[in-house]
Formats: sequence, structure tokens, C-alpha cells
Amino acid sequence: MPETKYTADEMMTVASARMIHNGAVLFVGIGLPSAAANLARLTHAPDTVLIYESGTIGAKPPVLPLSIGDGELSETADAVVSIPEIFAYYLQGGRVDLGFLGAAQIDRFANINTTVIGDYHRPSTRLPGAGGAPEIAASSKEVLITLRHNKRAFVKKLDFVTSGGHMEGGNSRGQLRFPGKGPTAVITDLGILTPDPDTKELTLTSVHPGIAPEKVVENTGWPLKLAANLATTEPPSDNELAVLRDLHARTERAHANGA
Repeated sequence: MPETKYTADEMMTVASARMIHNGAVLFVGIGLPSAAANLARLTHAPDTVLIYESGTIGAKPPVLPLSIGDGELSETADAVVSIPEIFAYYLQGGRVDLGFLGAAQIDRFANINTTVIGDYHRPSTRLPGAGGAPEIAASSKEVLITLRHNKRAFVKKLDFVTSGGHMEGGNSRGQLRFPGKGPTAVITDLGILTPDPDTKELTLTSVHPGIAPEKVVENTGWPLKLAANLATTEPPSDNELAVLRDLHARTERAHANGA
């Protein structure tokens, strides 16, 4: 049988979804994290509890939401609570297993920027901002981050630190007494990076099919370290692609109709 073709974004989304364990309580952001979370819910992790920042718990959206305020989140949720409750009781209370975030910039210790590109007072680009990401990054038991891999995103120094990952490396996160473990994986369209157990510096541990490690290094703004036993990510299965493409198709139809 001929090999099924897929895009880099599809590979990234599928690889991200696979890291979500069934039954996990997942605090998810909009965009790529939401696509991966809902793909996981529709495939191998049907009992995953999706929490969105607007206070929806157990959301099961039929299409991908454009924002945390989209109606399909509250309409399909098991419960809807206030924003202070979702942060104070659920997130800060240690009830969130996994936080799933996107980013505009990331550094070698998985700190992320979603605030500005350039000088804070005179930025070249003003981004959506922090939202709940700093608290999700600090208090979730674990954090996943997904973004496209290029030198504009993977930078030696962030223009602004919006959400803390492993801070300055080593035990610096622990010294700040953040309750969560911090980022455990960064999934991109080129591969998967995980923090070194001791230094916490991001290390390339898996490349996606057809991607040379040199390409990942070239697209990183610091001297990226490679794992001794570099793996190759398993390509998307036919079922994963079919479910993901159907989800995107439904979403496009719904938004085209103004839903």
C-alpha cells in the first residue's frame, strides 16, 4: 500500500496528541494545543477532561473553538464555573495533570513569550498576551508546548518572558517553588525536544520522518544538543489523519456558516 501523505502541521498535531494520556485533566490553550487535545479525545483518550480558561470543564466541542468564549465549549461541557474558581480551585489546587500551551518564542529552557516581539515599549509586533498561560505553566503537574520550528521562534534570548518553563535551568524552577514539574516536551513541525534531566536544557530527542537532525539545528537560535539515541517519530496513522482532517473540515464549514 502507498504511504499516506501528510503535512508538517498534521505530523506536529498527531505527535502532540499522542502525549495526552487517557483520563488526564488537561488545561488547554486555543490553536494548535486545542487541535491536538481534541484529536486525542476523539482517538485514544476519550476520557480526557478538557478544561478551557473560560471555566468550562469536560468540554467536548464538535468543532475547534476560535476563542475560549466560543459557545460550543460551554454547551458541551460537564460543568461551567467562574474564571477565579477554575484557576484558584482547580489549577492552583493541583487538580490539573497537564497544561498544553502554544508560544511565539521559546528559549533553551522552555520559557515562552506570547507578549511582544521587540522592545516592550515599542514592539515590532504585539502578541495576544499572557492570559492564563503563566499560571498554567507554573501550576500544572506537567506542561506540553507546541509551535512551529524556526529561528524566529527558537531564540537565544526571549524578547519578553511571559511564562516560566525551567527558568535559568538546573534547579532554578524549584528555587522559585513553582508547584508543577514544568515543560516535559516541546513538539514542533520538525521533531520533539525534551529537557535534560539535570540541566533542563531542551534536547532534540526525536525527529519527524524525513527530517534531518541538521535541519532542526539550523532552525534553532542556540547550539541545540542532540540525544545520543535520536529517535524517529512514528508517522501518523490513517485513522489519526482521518479524524484530524474531519475535525478541521467540520470546523471550516461551521465557521464559514458563521456558527
